[in-house]
Amino acid sequence: MENSRRSSAQKELGLTTYKEERKQQQALQKELERQQAKAERRRMLEEDTDYRMIKGVKTVMDDYYLDPILGFFLPAVGDILTSLCVLPFLWVALARVKSIPLTLACLYNTMIDLALGLIPFYIGDIVDAFNKSYKKNYRLIVGFVEDDRNVIREVNGKAVKTAIMIGIFCIIIYYLVKWTYALGSYLYDLVLSLFS
Repeated sequence: MENSRRSSAQKELGLTTYKEERKQQQALQKELERQQAKAERRRMLEEDTDYRMIKGVKTVMDDYYLDPILGFFLPAVGDILTSLCVLPFLWVALARVKSIPLTLACLYNTMIDLALGLIPFYIGDIVDAFNKSYKKNYRLIVGFVEDDRNVIREVNGKAVKTAIMIGIFCIIIYYLVKWTYALGSYLYDLVLSLFS
């Protein structure tokens, strides 16, 4: 009875016991170590050439609009070529950050970008200018590197859905390429028949 009154009085006054204070110190020490490890990991990644490369690719493709410009001047071929620029993002996500859900998310963003770019009559290239998949991928990777809980939770929570959607987009992209090829062949034959 005496101890319970004493502990309740200590709590009311804001006094802590030695055990509680020690737990708080241990928790603070653990959080400090976690923050230091996170800062060291971020520093090592930022010095990595692959990590710097994805920042450059993001800037050139989305900020300078090289992705939609190539898609505009090289229909279908330009979109497929610019999709190869996702390889450094996939490498960093898989080999450096070591996250399969992050890799799937980067691949998914790229497949959406590719599918949009393959929409014919330059509509896809106009929409592609606003999609900015490289910025999305960069934001996700930076979120993982900086241990952003919201980004990590978002990507990990959607991993299965993302894998299913990648399969669906593979089918969509296949038919878009097939349709674009058929349309291009038809237009080519039409132009040849006009000059024959």
